[in-house]
Amino acid sequence: MRRVAKISAACMASAALALSATACGSTSSEKDDSDSDSGKGGVKVGLAFDVGGRGDHSFNDSAASGADKAKKELGAELKELTAKTSDTEADRVQKLTDLADAGYNPIVGVGFAYAGAVNKVSAKYPDTTFGIVDSVVDQKNVDSIVFTEEQGSYLAGVAAALKTKKDHVGFIGGNDNPLIKKFEAGYVQGVKDTDPKIKIDRQYLSRGNDTSGFTSPDKGESAAEGMLDRGADVVYTAAGNSNTGAIEAAAGVKGAWAIGTDSDQYAVPALAKFKHAILSSMLKNVDIGVYDLVKSVKDGKPKTGVSSYALKDKGVALATSGGYLDDIKAKLDAAEKKIVAGEIKVKTTP
Repeated sequence: MRRVAKISAACMASAALALSATACGSTSSEKDDSDSDSGKGGVKVGLAFDVGGRGDHSFNDSAASGADKAKKELGAELKELTAKTSDTEADRVQKLTDLADAGYNPIVGVGFAYAGAVNKVSAKYPDTTFGIVDSVVDQKNVDSIVFTEEQGSYLAGVAAALKTKKDHVGFIGGNDNPLIKKFEAGYVQGVKDTDPKIKIDRQYLSRGNDTSGFTSPDKGESAAEGMLDRGADVVYTAAGNSNTGAIEAAAGVKGAWAIGTDSDQYAVPALAKFKHAILSSMLKNVDIGVYDLVKSVKDGKPKTGVSSYALKDKGVALATSGGYLDDIKAKLDAAEKKIVAGEIKVKTTP
């Protein structure tokens, strides 16, 4: 089995990954800029990141980008907590409670794992606005920030089908939960609608309550290597920080492509040496949802209810960095227009 240079080792060596040890999923971390000038007189934002935290080059980083924009443009003060893979429901409740007790408002649970905790804690702090990403919580003071991952993944599937030279592609998910299955469903449908003859390998890195699949680049690399060894030449990975391992694996095989998720992984400095293999990333613009919520609180009109960000709203999109999609842009644009118009109904389950 081929081996390539380990990006996971950069958890110790690379400045881009050294933001916290949780990039490797090992410990909980805190980041607080409450003493900075940018926070004076502004809204106080509490962020409870999912496993991987800031520096995962994916989902959490997208949320962090929205908070950073709020800090820069709205004078927001940020307090960040990051989950450990071993966190229990009680741990998540405690994180949110600590933020609420400290006067942070809004408080955002970044990831569906915080849904139960947001539901419990928001009920105890009715004057605080909470946000929950990737889940719906029915409380009057909660903004449920959700996305149509399946629509963006459909476009990733179209791209994979048009770029494969072996009629064989792959999908890797971090965990077999309903959210990640939306990525799989859209991708598979996009591939099959483009060319039903294409073979699709699928693999999940963890199952059930085990979330290690999102913080294990070695697992991502191993899964991608297996697919590449079996003949796939395009691999789409929805697995947080584990995406980096799949990208490395693709970069080590001539003619192979990786498609990332959530953030534009072509633009991540720590992945620069692998740019030649990053076909695209399915952008899930969590930053927009986080920023919109913070701004609403700052403006005195807190968002609540369900805030759904779809393809038509640019809530999801396909990154074009690198220009590798230029030759198929017309076909991707045509597929996008059909989804937005309702002519293509994208499935949310495989």
